[in-house]
Amino acid sequence: MVEIQHFYDPVTATLTYVVHAAGTAVLIDSVADYDGNAVRVTHESAEAVARYLDENELRLTHVLDTHVHADHLTAMPYFRARYGAKTVISANVSSVQRTFAKLLGMEDLVPDGSQFDVLLDDGAELDIGPFRIEAIPTHGHTPASLSFRIGDAVFVGDSLFQPDYGTARCDFPGGSAAEEYDSIMGLYALPPTTRVFTGHDYQPGGRELRFESTIAEQRATNKHLRDGVTKGEFVALRQQLEDGKPLPTLLFQALQINLRAGELPPAGPDGVAWLKLPIDAFATAGR
Repeated sequence: MVEIQHFYDPVTATLTYVVHAAGTAVLIDSVADYDGNAVRVTHESAEAVARYLDENELRLTHVLDTHVHADHLTAMPYFRARYGAKTVISANVSSVQRTFAKLLGMEDLVPDGSQFDVLLDDGAELDIGPFRIEAIPTHGHTPASLSFRIGDAVFVGDSLFQPDYGTARCDFPGGSAAEEYDSIMGLYALPPTTRVFTGHDYQPGGRELRFESTIAEQRATNKHLRDGVTKGEFVALRQQLEDGKPLPTLLFQALQINLRAGELPPAGPDGVAWLKLPIDAFATAGR
């Protein structure tokens, strides 16, 4: 039987999941900690996950990201170094790399996905041993978003949130509300009892943390996209929601690191790695 353990990062409202069976584990959407004042990357969140793995004598084989995150840093390198875990992301990541490498002046980045160990095609399956992972394409939030289906559970990243919070923004370059609608309709075709594990929970109204729902609950009550909402209505709603929406706090830091599978940019002659802040690169956002 597959077991699922969640970890919550309150700073970025991110959910990380350890999925394991028969002593073998995978990790979905890991978090590295970023101190903006000190401009420092640390690994308290990753170490909490590592303690769970070690205490339960789990062998971590893969660390997966549902997409290139724009609101937190991935801890992929930490788990690759500590456990030899292979890093996994959508094969379409190269399209995201091409787009943002140009916008962010990342001249050193080779936009072919080679920074990751495993690139999953849409619909591909990853055989871990005691369980199998199906890569379900859920493009829209990004053009390289995947949901991972494991048994009766699906890990949807940022495609769906808890029903009282809705769905993900689609206004970054390469995003598409129309594609997100189609992707969510694909998820809604899964069995109604399928458990849905979300990548974030923003705890609207200050409620308690929630991270699990079902396909039936999402279809009945998702505040943005429940049964009966048309594609045109959803696209119009997303346009309304995204008009003037602020950028994520860690957008530029996260992208410059996550596009490299969590590695820092190459260090300069002084041995220091630098991040760039592009002025007016997204001049209309948040206005």
